[in-house]
Amino acid sequence: MTILSLILALLLEQLRPISSRNPVYLAFIRAANKLERALNAGEFRNGVYGWLIATLPLLIVSVGGYWLLYRISPFLAWGWNVVVLYLTMGFRQFSHAFSGISKALQTGDIDAARALLSDWTGQHTSQMNDDEVSRFAIEQGLLDSYRYVFGTVFWFVALAWIAGPAGAVLYRAACLLEQKWGSHEEANSFGRCAQGVLAVLDYLPVRFTAAGFAIMGDFEDAVYCWRSQAQAWGNYAQGIILAAGAGAIGIRLGEALHMDHTVKFRPEIGIGDAANADYLASAVGLIWRSILLWLALVLLFSLGQWLA
Repeated sequence: MTILSLILALLLEQLRPISSRNPVYLAFIRAANKLERALNAGEFRNGVYGWLIATLPLLIVSVGGYWLLYRISPFLAWGWNVVVLYLTMGFRQFSHAFSGISKALQTGDIDAARALLSDWTGQHTSQMNDDEVSRFAIEQGLLDSYRYVFGTVFWFVALAWIAGPAGAVLYRAACLLEQKWGSHEEANSFGRCAQGVLAVLDYLPVRFTAAGFAIMGDFEDAVYCWRSQAQAWGNYAQGIILAAGAGAIGIRLGEALHMDHTVKFRPEIGIGDAANADYLASAVGLIWRSILLWLALVLLFSLGQWLA
């Protein structure tokens, strides 16, 4: 049931992509904003209360719905898994923009590539040149592939045997709450709970994702970059993903970037050639190969459960 749920959810998402601005996400974000305004007194415990109030109802609904439907029919429970995965995964949320940027750069339309990248990331990209657009798009694509696919899949599979799709719901809610409460300077102590929960949830899947990139790409360079460069990145979890991905592809990421009307100096990460438009397809290929690897591992895991 687990592998079938994943495959069908991925197919549905390819056929009918769900936007990050869909009503479910927007309703959750509005609720998170209201909770922050009501509870944020600058104390850590208020952030804990807010996080529990925001996530527990979703977990109860996802688990309760799964077991209620399972008692009626396992096929209904399977359908519930597919629906929830469809709402929590989002491969096409970033791959569509990624493909558009690649086509624009190949035709020499840098303005269109900048516009697509700005709409995707929410950053000012008007001063970026071709190589900077390519580099930043690859970085964002690697990170989004983890957030929207690998992290969600990991926690879905880890908890599916007892909690249905609750793992996927837990991870997606944790990501959104960290984005709203923990990623801005005014978050203070209130946002530290959201930051801490996501850091715990990220610990294993980040490393599994990096290992998948290494296996599906240049293994030695990926492991070397992971071990020697990841800590230089401001966010260590992101550094692991980017270092392993860059090493697996054989490119350099990071470095100076014209963004938000200034120059941001970032550590060099990766090894090999400078990232350019020619490597966008390589990044997409690495992500797809890693997804297939994960599906194969989930299939083996499911077969082991059935045989047991």
